[in-house]
Amino acid sequence: MADLPPCPECESVLTYEDGAMLICPECGHEWAAAPAAPAGEKVIRDSVGNPLADGDTVTVIKDLKVKGSSLVVKRGTKVKNIRLVDGDHDIDCKIDGIGAMGLKSEFVKKA
Repeated sequence: MADLPPCPECESVLTYEDGAMLICPECGHEWAAAPAAPAGEKVIRDSVGNPLADGDTVTVIKDLKVKGSSLVVKRGTKVKNIRLVDGDHDIDCKIDGIGAMGLKSEFVKKA
């Protein structure tokens, strides 16, 4: 059995997993189980907290203005085959009708 962390609310060690959540049977507290990242690697997460990987498909969660033009990436736009990068923007991608651009992970959710 995997070593699970104690409950952050009551410090009980009787926690158990339910899907992606950890649950404490004593106080009823639920929290997201954070997957262990290899040392030195940064995990990029979407607006909901799901980890992203190269090649994922994401959905834009709010209208985003495209710098330097009058175009707007509308909420609900699906972006396929993303590439994770370091820098100001976390995601490099191509959007139909707009072309190549960078997105911040806080404005997308995994599809």
